[in-house]
Amino acid sequence: MNRDSSRKQPGAGSRRRRGRSCGRSWGWRWRRNPLRRHSDVVEAWIVLAIWAVALLGGVLSGWAAAQTVDRTFAERRADTRSLSAVLTEDAAEGSPVTAGYDIGKTWVTVRWTAADGTVRTGRAKAVPTAAAGSHVQVWVNGREQLVSAPPGEAAATFETVAAGVLVWQLTVTAVYGGGWLVRRRLLGRRLAEWDDEWRRVGPQWRNFSGGKG
Repeated sequence: MNRDSSRKQPGAGSRRRRGRSCGRSWGWRWRRNPLRRHSDVVEAWIVLAIWAVALLGGVLSGWAAAQTVDRTFAERRADTRSLSAVLTEDAAEGSPVTAGYDIGKTWVTVRWTAADGTVRTGRAKAVPTAAAGSHVQVWVNGREQLVSAPPGEAAATFETVAAGVLVWQLTVTAVYGGGWLVRRRLLGRRLAEWDDEWRRVGPQWRNFSGGKG
């Protein structure tokens, strides 16, 4: 057998030792040791609370936001109905739409019959080529007021999911930001404790090492 082949690969033992050392050092704030301070224990609980609130709070807040948006869309759909209204003027004589997805259409006066039998009028969007007397689809609410069309099923689902994800991200960011500030204060306090302790121990250490006291 080749003597070199029987040798252990250099660095393998050190890598294993480093791995075991890292495994032992993980979570050291939760174990009793002479180097652990009260601020270390507090920080450990703070980190645990941050993770718990970020995960659980983020999910709950995102779910609540999504439910609110979905309920709002459902109420809007329930309070809105579609009907056919009659143009009382040529659309070419109306004012152009200058914003939104309906640029190119015009605002015209339309007339429709309400649920109670009364005749109502209002302003709606129509293509410029529509003539007086033609019909256009409009949406009215429970008070017979013209409103925009409610979002479709796909659009409502997308907006509901987007709202939930956005609120979840904001919640997680806020929790982590607050936790980071608290940990910064704890770090400053820990450094101050180290300075105080070194002022007490430093002279003794210099005498022990042969330095001048």
